[in-house]
Amino acid sequence: MSFDYQIVVIGGGSGGLTVAAGAASFGAEVALVERQPELGGDCLHYGCMPSKALIQAAQEVHQVSLYKDLTTSDYDRLFISSMERVAQALKDVQEHDSKDRFLNLGIDLYEAEASFEDEHTLKVGEKTITAKRIVIATGSSPFIPPVDGIDTVEYLTNETIFSLKNRPKSMVVIGGGIIGLELSQAMSRLGIEVTVIEGSEQVLTNEDEEIAEIAQRNVSQELHILTGAKADFVEPSGNGIKVHYTKDGSENVLHAEQLLVATGRKPNIDRLELNRAHIKTEAGAVEVDRLLRTSQKHIYAVGDCNGSMPFTHVAGMEGKIAVSNAVLGLARKVSYERIPWVVYTTPEIYHLGFTEKEAREQHGDDLLTFKTKLSNNDRFVAERNTEGLVKVLTTNRGKIVGAHAIGAGSGEWMQEVGTVQSLNKKFQSISSVIHPYPARNNAVSQTADLYWREKLFGSRLNDVIKWYVRKWR
Repeated sequence: MSFDYQIVVIGGGSGGLTVAAGAASFGAEVALVERQPELGGDCLHYGCMPSKALIQAAQEVHQVSLYKDLTTSDYDRLFISSMERVAQALKDVQEHDSKDRFLNLGIDLYEAEASFEDEHTLKVGEKTITAKRIVIATGSSPFIPPVDGIDTVEYLTNETIFSLKNRPKSMVVIGGGIIGLELSQAMSRLGIEVTVIEGSEQVLTNEDEEIAEIAQRNVSQELHILTGAKADFVEPSGNGIKVHYTKDGSENVLHAEQLLVATGRKPNIDRLELNRAHIKTEAGAVEVDRLLRTSQKHIYAVGDCNGSMPFTHVAGMEGKIAVSNAVLGLARKVSYERIPWVVYTTPEIYHLGFTEKEAREQHGDDLLTFKTKLSNNDRFVAERNTEGLVKVLTTNRGKIVGAHAIGAGSGEWMQEVGTVQSLNKKFQSISSVIHPYPARNNAVSQTADLYWREKLFGSRLNDVIKWYVRKWR
């Protein structure tokens, strides 16, 4: 049977673009289908890029506010300039994922919605195309919880918040996860009174508990956080919104000009007509095996749509594996054990592998935990940024199974631990690496030194060494 294309990629985000560019580079006939007017996906337009541009702008405003009392008009002006800065950053980055780049690779670009007709046929807008292999990379969109009255109010999500033109005086945020906390802190620093409603007993429920506690304590100094609270009902109120919530069995009401819903993401698969291609789903996502194949072995799914880890760098990694398997016929398996992520609050949070609770369940008494407070590190003392912690979890022999930190720039200097893990080296090997003084990553080497203190100086071997030194040296 002949096909129009060897590979059709549905979705022009990180995962889809990686697959399309990689497949074309290997000489495959490729089509890329994207329903949005621009390539780049959610990360570029609604997620990573605009939020980081906003966070940086808000951080600079916050720094100014420490030395100067800002007026209402100052905050109004700075809010507008921050949003303009976000828009300009998106415009600059968009050039990296320009359509011309992919057209020049020989990729056919279809700017339309795609849906399956059968396991090899797609309806793309008004056209029908066939493919020998297909890669689904349709990403995700904001999950809107079933809160009564939510359809009666105008609420913001991470896809719409960056379009705000004027500074609201107050905002309620439903959700204390990564998106909710990052945007809440940024908005607070731009002069908005922010209240976060989180159903769990702590924010950032996917983080190590000790790290999340420090984060909550720090962020609570800048905004209001209500944990163990449930949003029950929302309704319009004048020029704003009323949010009725329950906490500790008591009913309460919050008034705010704006409501931000940040309760996670859901895979974009509803319009694909997956049933026509007999593609199985699980928990609202495309079901894949470790080769990233769906129940139809010639159809793959990468990125948020397969329900794995909702991060751009994960989608890119999965895209590379899909190229290897779909185009070259390899059998590379996906693994998520060595994938870090960063929460870009101030201070930043670094996460790799198991939390301490998860690691304890997995490794029991074989688990070793090494911790260094940033108050014990000279660089952080000098910078007056001593609120923070490094925590590394290893097996008894030093295999890294988890690494966490909260501190200024931790997303950068903690990656040394991730690199060592990826190279299959033991954590204690960092102790022999010379770190420039007083670099921030000295906190990592200090923590690695603790391994030797645990294994050497606290062991019977130390008694032997002491005997040798006294007797023979």
